Amino acid sequence: MPLNQQDTDVVKLGERFYIRADSSLADGRTLPLLHKDTFAVFDRYGDIQPIGLGQQGLFHEETRYLSRFEMRITAHKPLLLSSSVQEDNIVLSVDLTNPDIELPSGNLLSHGTLHIHRNKFLAEGACFDQIAIRNFGADVLEMELSFTFAADFADIFEVRGQRRERQGRHLPQETDHGWIILSYEGLDQIIRRTRIRCSGVPSRTESGIIFVPVRLEPHQELAFSIDLTCESDGTHSVVPPWDEALHGIRKVRQHSALADIDIHTSNEQFNDWLNRSRADLNMLLAETKFGPYPYAGVPWFSTVFGRDGIITALELLWIAPDIARGVLSHLAALQATEVDPERDAEPGKILHELRKGEMARLREVPFGRYYGSVDSTPLFLLLAGAYYERTADKEFLQSIWPNLRAALEWIELYGDLDGDGFVEYARKTESGLLQQGWKDSQDSIFHTDGRLAEGPLALAEVQAYVYAAKLGISLVAEDLGEHELAKRLSSEAETLRHQFSDFFWSDELGMFALALDGEKRQCRVRSSNAGQCLFTGIASKTQASQIMQSFLAPELSSGWGIRTIASDEKRYNPMSYHNGSIWPHDNALIAFGCKDMSEKELALRTLTSLLDMSLFVDRNRLPELICGFPRLPGKAPTLYPVACAPQAWAAGAIFMILQACLGLSIDARASKIRLHHTALPASLQRVEIRNLRVGAASLDLAFERYSESVGVNILRRTGNVEILAQR
Repeated sequence: MPLNQQDTDVVKLGERFYIRADSSLADGRTLPLLHKDTFAVFDRYGDIQPIGLGQQGLFHEETRYLSRFEMRITAHKPLLLSSSVQEDNIVLSVDLTNPDIELPSGNLLSHGTLHIHRNKFLAEGACFDQIAIRNFGADVLEMELSFTFAADFADIFEVRGQRRERQGRHLPQETDHGWIILSYEGLDQIIRRTRIRCSGVPSRTESGIIFVPVRLEPHQELAFSIDLTCESDGTHSVVPPWDEALHGIRKVRQHSALADIDIHTSNEQFNDWLNRSRADLNMLLAETKFGPYPYAGVPWFSTVFGRDGIITALELLWIAPDIARGVLSHLAALQATEVDPERDAEPGKILHELRKGEMARLREVPFGRYYGSVDSTPLFLLLAGAYYERTADKEFLQSIWPNLRAALEWIELYGDLDGDGFVEYARKTESGLLQQGWKDSQDSIFHTDGRLAEGPLALAEVQAYVYAAKLGISLVAEDLGEHELAKRLSSEAETLRHQFSDFFWSDELGMFALALDGEKRQCRVRSSNAGQCLFTGIASKTQASQIMQSFLAPELSSGWGIRTIASDEKRYNPMSYHNGSIWPHDNALIAFGCKDMSEKELALRTLTSLLDMSLFVDRNRLPELICGFPRLPGKAPTLYPVACAPQAWAAGAIFMILQACLGLSIDARASKIRLHHTALPASLQRVEIRNLRVGAASLDLAFERYSESVGVNILRRTGNVEILAQR
């Protein structure tokens, strides 16, 4: 039996990998790291194994540059003591020890004699693996560590299960000045290389394994590192010393768009959730030439997504408006300028998804630059209007004004397919997404009897986004001197509000219908889509009150959050992706509809539900979604097995829901902070917000919960900003 199959948990038979029946692997939990366009998914030992859901690996620009990397002690798997990603999401630390091992000398190495500590982090397309091994025994030890490695150079869509008719070719392994080089020439004619180097100790390489001889005196420690770099298209990485690389990453994180704001509460569990969310967002924020952009999530969505970036920016707008500016700048630069049916692109349309891998470059998938989302364009406009209200940054809005005008023209010329005043969607080719709202599963839009709706489809929340977008941009247009346009947009928004109520409101449901099908028939389904309409202001007070009451009912409120559809709907399945699951960002947008209202029960309950969820998930990290089973006493929430975690808009949810409870709005043009009917749940007696900036002004606020009300105190104020509290 080959060495890499002896005494190991993973056995390869043909092209498939299997876990041995006597394996010591206790669970399939993984630990992710991300830096810019490089991410890695490790098991809890710090290894990469081709098992489980297949997502483990070192990925760069959506290609897997390392598909296997396993450390062994004389061919034996170490015993795990502990592993975790440090609080700042930069370093993965792993502590290991040895099992009972018979050494080549015939002596027995008793378990627990060695301590092996691994620190792993990513920087600039490289992965650093620092290893320190210490002998706590009384005898001199001589043995060998081994590192089995492989690189399949699979495109991320292959890793997710998509089969290709043809693939590129793997080139022979090379060595160059101590580096081992694994290479792959793709069908796109790009050569991608993984360079591997062991530094700090002598080593040798045989058949995909690095061997490191170890001789340790009693209580002696040996330290070395394995460096891995990802290269493509002729680039050659210069790997900095690991301490220099680590210092550089930490310095960047300390000056991120989220670094200045400080929120602290009287509830340490809430603080843990908040701090984890901020750390995850810091990791997902990519610094681009346009400014910070939140990548959507790890592992599958570690790239620019239009909808995800916009919603995350909205969640964080009140505390970190620079993120919204970065998102707007980036998406403006990627705005479509021509009709391209394969990519669902039309002039003025805003990007859905940006991919950089081999399959995207070859158009084996349409997602290199893909525009198949019906809501990204109105959301882009909505964010621009909200950013202007938050910052009064007239100069920036002027710089992207042509993009805003083009987005408005897209709504009129391309978004409204039949001229009825609503924005609809229908994919242009079979390779595009069938459903192009945020619920993009193929079975997510249906009628009350369970029949799938036939398009073109007009989603409820998309019309609400258009309404808010036109109102927001009308204010921008007015301040930029476009008075006629401002007047027209305000008028169109008011017309849309009345028309939307006429076509989408259902007395039977007590809320807006999920969608209109191609025959303008209501998809009469109780869904979270109706809740997302609330924050835009398109609902009347009576309608908003009815909708909020519906979301407090057990059919939609599971106890862990609000479901995507009610539990008595025909297609309800708590384990589905969109038909009964619970999404934190969806809950945040629904709760945000309570921000300006006197009735805050829905926001308070949503905050409490997600806070409780954070106590049961790993590291207080809310995943992309969970299953929608009802909450039962003594039972944890049921996780969705392939949910991304961290996920940007899930991490941002806490900030938007807190803003909704506080009823906090910022009008930078008037230099005012307004507090509308501030409320806090019983779990939060005190909330302090420090360094909240409005233009050149800055202030610290403290909110204190009393039996009948919430008081606000100004702890510090510099500059000219007024606070108006409405009770």
